[in-house]
Amino acid sequence: MQGLKRILTAFTLAVCLTSPGKAQQQCTNGFDLDRASGQCLDIDECRTIPEACRGDMVCVNQNGGYLCVPRTNPVYRSPYLNPYSNIYPPPPAPGAVPNYPTVTRPLICRFGYQLDENNQCADIDECASDSHQCNPTQICINTEGGYTCSCTEGYWLLEGQCLDIDECRYGYCQQLCANVPGSYSCTCNPGFTLNDDGRSCQDVNECTGENPCTQTCVNTYGSFLCRCEPGYELEADGVNCSDMDECSFSEFLCQHECVNEPGSYYCICPSGYILLDDSRSCQDINECENRNFTCTSQQTCFNIQGGYKCLDPVRCEDPYIQINENRCMCPAENPGCRDQPFTILYRVMEMVSGRSVPSDIFQMQATTRYPGAYYIFQIKSGNEGREFYMRQTGPISATLVMTRPVKGPRTIQLDLEMITVNTVINFRGSSVIRLRIYVSQYSF
Repeated sequence: MQGLKRILTAFTLAVCLTSPGKAQQQCTNGFDLDRASGQCLDIDECRTIPEACRGDMVCVNQNGGYLCVPRTNPVYRSPYLNPYSNIYPPPPAPGAVPNYPTVTRPLICRFGYQLDENNQCADIDECASDSHQCNPTQICINTEGGYTCSCTEGYWLLEGQCLDIDECRYGYCQQLCANVPGSYSCTCNPGFTLNDDGRSCQDVNECTGENPCTQTCVNTYGSFLCRCEPGYELEADGVNCSDMDECSFSEFLCQHECVNEPGSYYCICPSGYILLDDSRSCQDINECENRNFTCTSQQTCFNIQGGYKCLDPVRCEDPYIQINENRCMCPAENPGCRDQPFTILYRVMEMVSGRSVPSDIFQMQATTRYPGAYYIFQIKSGNEGREFYMRQTGPISATLVMTRPVKGPRTIQLDLEMITVNTVINFRGSSVIRLRIYVSQYSF
């Protein structure tokens, strides 16, 4: 059977699909839903599709599709053609004995087959012979006695056309999906890698291998964080670490001086001090107790904060005579002692620089009280800067008060005078404490 052509658009059964929770049914291509009966009925494409077959081809409706066959086809009898033709004789009259010609009819193959070289009916491969009428968007699949028009994977058939399926709409990819004709492609966000299944993504541990951070790398889901060691701070780029200058944060980190170093800091003390176990406080070294001084044998070592002083022996000036190592007396029988203090007592003290004010720093008191006598206390000399004053605390005592901060290093010498007045015997005399104050350089 040469030149016979046929198109089969669907050899599928009508399937009624019911969505869960919905009463409406759907039918596959080539069928339509009969609302009265609720059944899927075949669509007669030969009546509904204008010029379904062209040229010398005749449309023949099939269940779920249609065929195009030649008008002169002696095998397939279309219901739309004349039921009788000149190939077959008309039926005999009633009662007559039919007279058939005794001719040998040639072997005729059914539709979709043709005689091969062995005079056997063999299937016609319409796909290989390009005798099919599939749409250019479709692919031809040969079947026994015919062929079907289908779509490749990634496409679906709609009204005779193969349309691309957008797989991305159905969540085929875990993260990023790119639809392409007939397929799709999955990709992952930065910080993830595509698994072997081509769909799911797995976190990339950026901290393995080459460290992206200058110090510590912490992996997170889809990314990473850089952290710095103590004493460092993270820069604006989020990757590099720079030294943190702790000394610039506070002046109270160290009692004396803070020294910054990469990732840390340390405290130092000035000469004459040692650093305590708290690593910030300084304590004076008593050179006199440790005998770490250079005073002569005639001198006395006097410790001050951060150092020491070598004190020379007290030498009384005329008309005073020395009565012990730190006291001088002016004898009453000496005419030169008439207007001079009766005694001069030498005292030494030390004080830190910038001591808070007001502050009581020294106490003066009479050792003997006579009947009818009273006492007056005053600063006789050395207070030119008005940094001190005497506050009388009792009938026979007074306290030296510092009223202004004194910065060191500095040496101050004050003559503190106690005047004794006795109206009974009409006596007025005085005694002096010559106080030398060594103010250290530092406030500790």
